[in-house]
Amino acid sequence: MRRAVVAGVVTTVVGYTGAFAVVLTGLQSVGATPVQAASGLAVLCLTMGVATIGMAWRYRMPITIAWSTPGAALLASAGVPEGGWPAAVFAFVVTGALLVITGLVPSLGRLVARIPTQLAQAMLAGVLVPICLVPVQSVLKAPTVIAPVLVTWLVMLAWKPRWAAATSVGLALVIAVVAVALGPGLDTLPAPGAALAFTMPAPSWSAAIGLAVPLWLVTMASQNIPGVAVLASFGYRAPWRSALTLTGLGTIIGAPFGGHAINYAAISAALAASPDAGDDPSGRWRAAVVAGVGYLGFGGVTATITALVFAGPPGLLQAAAGVALLGTLGASLAGALAPAEGRESVVVTFLVAASGVSVLGVGAAFWALAAGLVVRGVTSGAARGFRRRDARSRDAEPVL
Repeated sequence: MRRAVVAGVVTTVVGYTGAFAVVLTGLQSVGATPVQAASGLAVLCLTMGVATIGMAWRYRMPITIAWSTPGAALLASAGVPEGGWPAAVFAFVVTGALLVITGLVPSLGRLVARIPTQLAQAMLAGVLVPICLVPVQSVLKAPTVIAPVLVTWLVMLAWKPRWAAATSVGLALVIAVVAVALGPGLDTLPAPGAALAFTMPAPSWSAAIGLAVPLWLVTMASQNIPGVAVLASFGYRAPWRSALTLTGLGTIIGAPFGGHAINYAAISAALAASPDAGDDPSGRWRAAVVAGVGYLGFGGVTATITALVFAGPPGLLQAAAGVALLGTLGASLAGALAPAEGRESVVVTFLVAASGVSVLGVGAAFWALAAGLVVRGVTSGAARGFRRRDARSRDAEPVL
């Protein structure tokens, strides 16, 4: 039991500290005020905490639910949609509905699975590039603030790679605390509590297509499908339909308060499912329950944490988010470029996503995937045609 508790605590700390800066950056990028961003972070903690406890308890498996870190990175590069923050909130609602439909309609899940993994990874890598460039750009403007974060990340990467992102973001939070203490003072911060701010969703077709669809796709391809695979690697058959339905409903409920998406945990899933949580696989579900309780606890202090971050030095939050996503960027590039076949479509997808272009109010992530699919379809179709033509030519050659 003690090992399960420790594993659950580690899962919570790594999951939260390693990515909360990314979530705040993403929400702010699509129009959220600091209060609305804090509300979004808080409701994500609450919904994924409740969902984690419920799923682990119901199925007696170490199922952990997390926010969509790749989805938050997508938001960070998307920009404010037409209609502002209320339109972004509407996109979150649509994302939740798509998750529910995916769970209830198996053919839709199979359709998503047919999207080449290379293209999904290339799209994610493209939207990550501008975010991961921020630390490089910021260290030249504020070296005394940003350099310690980068050095800490490098040292931890060599010593404890799993803790590299969380430690560097944690140091950024410490720097923010010091800056606030030397400036307006800690007594100006809000008291701990989950401060939720409601926003009425504003229907927007451009936000639904340009924000919700890419958010749904990247959440499925980079979180849900890998999350199920991680659990399977430890011998657990994860409940697909019920988890998608629950996380989709949780996303819909949390969307008006700023929550963009919750889903199967992928990176942190192994922390609660591995032997570190106990030798008996049937008892590791307790680690997930502890992790869920930890997320509820973080939800209660999110308003204070967010206030600290936003009151800290300018650019610190964005730089911390960029550092936290370096590992994800590397994994995405490796997955996108691993097979040589179809590499042109991968490069096109990556470049369109990294360009940040917006057409008809629809963001670059959607057009990147569309362009990659077109290039993949044309080149693969032409290759098949040439192979058939060559085969007929060989059959028609006279035998001398």
